[in-house]
Amino acid sequence: MANANGTPIWFELTTPDQDAAQKFYTAVTGWSVAPSPTPEHGGYRLAGPGTTGVAGLMTPPAGMPAGQGGWSIYFASDDVDAMTDAVKSLGGAVIFGPMDIPQVGRFAVCSDPQGVTFSIMKGASPEDSQAFKQGAGNHGHGVWIELATPDPDAAIDFYSALFGWSKQGGMPMGELGEYSFIGRAKDDCPGAVMSSVATGAKARWNWYILVSDIDAAIETAKAGGGTLIQGPDEIPGGDYSANLTDAQGFEIGVVGARGQG
Repeated sequence: MANANGTPIWFELTTPDQDAAQKFYTAVTGWSVAPSPTPEHGGYRLAGPGTTGVAGLMTPPAGMPAGQGGWSIYFASDDVDAMTDAVKSLGGAVIFGPMDIPQVGRFAVCSDPQGVTFSIMKGASPEDSQAFKQGAGNHGHGVWIELATPDPDAAIDFYSALFGWSKQGGMPMGELGEYSFIGRAKDDCPGAVMSSVATGAKARWNWYILVSDIDAAIETAKAGGGTLIQGPDEIPGGDYSANLTDAQGFEIGVVGARGQG
């Protein structure tokens, strides 16, 4: 993959019930889900719109504490080993790896100086990842990422040094602080950073999937055992965003237009 460093290139759900997760996300997002064709992947499932891979569904690995899991984001790296060295030199930590995944690529699981986990990967495919694809009509793709952190300024400094990002303006949220946009340029922002202390959000990376009708997605999620945490709230451009939990309690964001009628 030749995606620029820091591009979100894969999303992964670790869940104790793959079947329930598959049922929930296919209903809410319109994804198709299929087993990985590679036996070494041990029951890993591939999800996305049509035949485009956007996300993976997996069961907890051996030794993972009960109650852990949820969504994680993989960011592009042109050199995973060099980037793990950079993570450590910038005050972060390497939790696992680097290691190779057969027919997928080389990856590592890291944490930033505030303890928020993320993964980096250099994909083996010559094709760019299409998991994150901003723009109208890209239903089922990731279109926004969001970091809630106890120290937004320090987090922006860390990810800017690691990925070549910088702060690209922000949106004041009153007592909740600033919603700071991050990316390579004003027209190349994958997401934003906000204060987990001021907002009360869990310190973590979240991501948002584009859906065709956000009201329908919310009602489908609730009917499938999920919960609406926040929204729908209007965002720049006229769409709306919402945060949900799935039937296992793992948080996910959705973005889309309001239903007509």
